[in-house]
Amino acid sequence: MLEDRHTQDLEALLPGQTTEDGATRRTALKAALGVGYAVAAAPLMAQTAIKTPSDGLTVGEVMIDVNGFKMPAYRAAPAGKTGLPVVLVLSEIFGVHEYIADTTRRFAKAGYLAIAPELFVRQGDAQGYGEMAKLISEVISKVPDAQVLGDLDATVKWAAANGGDTSKLGITGFCWGGRQVWLYAAHNPAVKAGVAWYGRLVGDATEFTPRQPVDVAAKLHGPVLGLYGAADTGIPLDTVDKMKAALAAGNAAAKASTFVVYPDAPHAFHADYRPSFRKEPAEDGWKRALAWFKQHGVA
Repeated sequence: MLEDRHTQDLEALLPGQTTEDGATRRTALKAALGVGYAVAAAPLMAQTAIKTPSDGLTVGEVMIDVNGFKMPAYRAAPAGKTGLPVVLVLSEIFGVHEYIADTTRRFAKAGYLAIAPELFVRQGDAQGYGEMAKLISEVISKVPDAQVLGDLDATVKWAAANGGDTSKLGITGFCWGGRQVWLYAAHNPAVKAGVAWYGRLVGDATEFTPRQPVDVAAKLHGPVLGLYGAADTGIPLDTVDKMKAALAAGNAAAKASTFVVYPDAPHAFHADYRPSFRKEPAEDGWKRALAWFKQHGVA
């Protein structure tokens, strides 16, 4: 069941206000996982520990055409620059809220055209739910992988027409987005490298999710760095071992892929607005991500 894949996600988001640079700031709720996925406890503002200013950057919402459908995305890039390497930033199940927007600006500060598309928008507003079960059943479970891959293809096309050099294409993502990193690295031959943060690796085939990362591992177009936590109860280490074995039996990009598993890190250790945040693994993972992209021609 898809809901079983997200028992590690103990926070949901409610509508909030729009910041001056176009990012959406939402109210997060601490959630206690009990019967069902009922949300409990007091509200907690979704404030990021890292505040990345937009000075020197072009930031805000853009609309990307996907076969006539207008998909919103948050983009950040060094102001006035063109020919920029491109990084796609894929969100958790909560959509493109302030944490994802801030992460996008961090990449822009490092010299990238970074784009975070709203990949759930056809199914609903992922940030408008205060209950995990409804978010998953009414929105996330209805998002086909094929739709996501097509939306990302359109995002790459938009980047090429708006200051990006897509011969230097990278992709990174968190949780739900981390899983999609592996799938997209196997889908698009233009991907030079990916960084997957604690994305699920195995699972049952369904109508909307016919293949899992382990199923496509042998045919990656660009190598992927997997950043995972040993204390992640939703992604057992034996599934990491299965993925390593699949990569080792694959092509050159698969064999070049690697994992870093942080001994005491839980799921979502990079999410600096959540109790799961772990500063040292998050900072180390970020440095490794930038180095990985540079090493593989996304710079």
